[in-house]
Amino acid sequence: MTMITRDREAGRARLGIAATRKMGEAVERNRAKRLVRELFRHHKPAGSIDVVVVPRREMLDAPYARVEAEFRNLLSRHRG
Repeated sequence: MTMITRDREAGRARLGIAATRKMGEAVERNRAKRLVRELFRHHKPAGSIDVVVVPRREMLDAPYARVEAEFRNLLSRHRG
């Protein structure tokens, strides 16, 4: 997945997901979006930040732990 982050002045963390048709059919895109939303819910960053995730097709076949580790790694790059 690709993650783009940007700080904001105030408010909560927000999530945007850009799952394009390149990813596959609607079922696959929706599954990827559900997965990203769940990851964001469990690892919600503190503070005012916008997070945009572009899921990749490989996410659907990867084990949840691996996808979760990648999400946390990408999110930690913004903080540090």
